[in-house]
Amino acid sequence: MTPTLLSINNYYYRRGGAEVVFLEHNRLFGELGWRVVPFSMQHEKNLSTEWSSWFAEELEFGAKYSAWQQLRRVPRVIWSTDARQRIARLVDHVKPQVAHAHNIYHHLSPAILGLLRGRGVPVVLTVHDLKLSCPAYSMYSHGRICEKCKGGKLYNVITNRCIKGSLTLSTLIGIESVTHRLLRTYERHVNVFAAPSRFIIDKLVSWGWERNRFRHIPNFVDIDAHAPSYAPGKDFVYFGRLSREKGLSTIVRAAALSGQRVKFVGSGPEEGALRELAAELGAPVEFAGFQTGRALHDHIRSARAVVLASECYENAPLSILEGYALGRPAIGAGIAGIPELIREGETGFVFDVGQPEALAAALTRAAAAPPLQLVEMGRAGRRWVEDSFAPSHYAQRMRDLYAEIGAET
Repeated sequence: MTPTLLSINNYYYRRGGAEVVFLEHNRLFGELGWRVVPFSMQHEKNLSTEWSSWFAEELEFGAKYSAWQQLRRVPRVIWSTDARQRIARLVDHVKPQVAHAHNIYHHLSPAILGLLRGRGVPVVLTVHDLKLSCPAYSMYSHGRICEKCKGGKLYNVITNRCIKGSLTLSTLIGIESVTHRLLRTYERHVNVFAAPSRFIIDKLVSWGWERNRFRHIPNFVDIDAHAPSYAPGKDFVYFGRLSREKGLSTIVRAAALSGQRVKFVGSGPEEGALRELAAELGAPVEFAGFQTGRALHDHIRSARAVVLASECYENAPLSILEGYALGRPAIGAGIAGIPELIREGETGFVFDVGQPEALAAALTRAAAAPPLQLVEMGRAGRRWVEDSFAPSHYAQRMRDLYAEIGAET
């Protein structure tokens, strides 16, 4: 019998890291012979799929809804009857052996989890962030790390206006979080949580979660789609979203201090401010814009090293693994899950988070390194990806996890 995987995520397009993992997971298990049935919400950017008619009604923060449409959508953030009813019909139709959820809160809502367990479907939830404890999901608020909600003090999400600086949105998400905390929705209805980093497990355990509810399953990279180049480039490259929590101003300041050229490949809300800062400091920084596919890979392959300067609780950034797969060493901030993915002096360098001087020193060190050393670091990163982060390793870990919770595969 061909096993059926019900794969669940708010969005069905490559919106961010969680969506990349979700879609790549689907592709991988499809190639392994599974019937993969996605469930998301309807959205104009969604990829084409035969299952789209089953998707929940769209709910998008910031969308231009009428007053009536806004009012009608408010309860769905807390408890989506629409998503629950639609997934019930889908479950009855496809009879999945296992349901694997990714990011579902605020849009599909955790209301679907109880329905799945009630239908006897084992549930895995991949922990892409800290939403299980932090209403704002990141433990990052107003430009800094924030753990004020620890100990059940969830009202802080409202008093701090953690959601887009909005009292209305913060109150809504605060109510959503309190509701599911009181109902113990995640605790009761998720069989096991898959966490890409050990850091994320340790942090959630420190907030009161039981360690035995989690399994460490690292992300993976399609190594066949990443052809490496080991010849050292000259510039350093950051690729990803240009947003405040990524520590990009630290990169600009470090470039100015060290005189090393840095290329930003991506787009986002901080681009204007970063351009102004670079001009003010005379930093040798280039903005290459949003890139995908071969163009993105070419930018990475031409780098001396990839740089990740995040000042938030990064989980397990795919950008480091993708850089390794393409033969590039990594320079990363010493925070959260980033150091787990860098072997100091072997695959890259770690610097003190939020310290431009420390990053400048790391850039200078990499710039002065003999070419043969950088080549070997690039090869070491590629070997590490092949040995630990290849699709075959991820698939086996997930199949073992599915078997552990009683999924008949």
